[in-house]
Amino acid sequence: MSFTQDTWSFQQILLALLVCVITIKYIKMKWAAKNLPPGPTPLPLLGNLWALRFKLHPKTLRKMAKSYGDIYTLWLGHTPLVVLSGCKSVRNGLITHSEELSGRPVDGFMTALTNERGIGTTNGHTWKQQRRFGLMTLRNLGLGKRGLESRIQEEAQCLVESLAAKNGEPINPSDLIVLAVANVISAVVFGHRFSIEDPTFQEMVKCNSSLVSGLGTAWGRMYDAFPWLMRYVPGPHQKSFAAIDYLAAFIKKEIKLHEINSSKDDPQDMIDYYLTQIEKTKHELDTTFDEENMIQVVIDLFIAGTETTAISLQWALLYMVAFPEIQKKVQKELDTVLDGSPLAYYEDRKKLPFTNAVIHEVQRYGNIASVGIPRSCIRKVTVNGYQLNKNTIVLPNLDSVLHDQRQWETPYKFNPNHFLDKNGDFCTNEAFLPFSAGHRVCLGEQLARFELFIFFTTILRRFSIELPKGVTEVNTDYVFKMTLQPHPYEICAIPR
Repeated sequence: MSFTQDTWSFQQILLALLVCVITIKYIKMKWAAKNLPPGPTPLPLLGNLWALRFKLHPKTLRKMAKSYGDIYTLWLGHTPLVVLSGCKSVRNGLITHSEELSGRPVDGFMTALTNERGIGTTNGHTWKQQRRFGLMTLRNLGLGKRGLESRIQEEAQCLVESLAAKNGEPINPSDLIVLAVANVISAVVFGHRFSIEDPTFQEMVKCNSSLVSGLGTAWGRMYDAFPWLMRYVPGPHQKSFAAIDYLAAFIKKEIKLHEINSSKDDPQDMIDYYLTQIEKTKHELDTTFDEENMIQVVIDLFIAGTETTAISLQWALLYMVAFPEIQKKVQKELDTVLDGSPLAYYEDRKKLPFTNAVIHEVQRYGNIASVGIPRSCIRKVTVNGYQLNKNTIVLPNLDSVLHDQRQWETPYKFNPNHFLDKNGDFCTNEAFLPFSAGHRVCLGEQLARFELFIFFTTILRRFSIELPKGVTEVNTDYVFKMTLQPHPYEICAIPR
């Protein structure tokens, strides 16, 4: 009896301590909220995760902005997240205060996956060195020159041949597109392409998709809120760690092959350049160039260089069957301007204003980046009248910019005229920020632009994209993951 009473007393003490801890944390949270932008009232322990349904969904954030304005605060557990909404507010954060908002959160799911290495999630000296190296190497490999452009053209030709082999039969183009785009970035980082039948290559692409999907789930948000707990909890989020381990193991093998076979005097790919950089800086005390960072840089580029461009192309083909009159107008312009030229070059976009406008509208309306990736303040800064302390996490909501009713005539309709002036010439819009902006602007923006233009024009010059017989409706709603993806669909690529 005494034992039972002692056990009961111990449980009561534990419960009382737990209640005290939660109460104290909640009081601290409410106190901190006094100096932050307004927002919905957080719950103890969960913050606003329940109201968000454990996801940073663009529609939910849109509703929050209507209630609380262009800058508001959400709580992921006990961690505040300041959201910037609308073109003016986001540009103020990303461009006016670009340097101050150039950090990444030091805790959370993405940081745990990368182990604070590479480019995407690092901060300070590591990030500056790795990003500078990445930009320099992309330039050296021919980004903006004909060298890399010819590789994109070759991969686009491989893609249209794969589509042609289907003889106009219904096909889900997703896998073929993903593999083609993945081969472009493979050439950049590994120096060679893979057969699309290669099971290792297919598994790498699956790991890519798994990582991107996992980052956008409720499990990912739970990890952001409770990293000290979730790293030990079994669940779907653990698959992301297995996926990144698989990619790292493959890259290690590639590095070994490069060390044996590559010439340091004539680097041909990202790994060659990185190995040379390690050798060059090995005596520098502050160097961050080592194998661990190299592996993560390659993973960063492989993920970013595959998923975003491939999904944009999937949206592009879906919109062409949803809006066949736009497809015909693109094809007429391509036929007229390019005439008998067998290849399209990125420079040709200047002579193809309507086609260029359609590609931009695909990126705006499809908006695969969803709300974007959070940043953090590297020092105290005042944004939209609110003083944010160092390490405050800020989310510049890209979706709110690409659908800002003050910037776009028909923000929720597919309308290439958003990028055409009254004379039919191509024009830009300051609210076109699909690659984000400022110090953390997408490293592969230029590569993605080249790929989208060349793949899109190559496909439409060769085929008319039609719905399978008997299919009359097109579902243009998105599937929410970390990126916004189209629902699975089939098309018929009819030779022209």
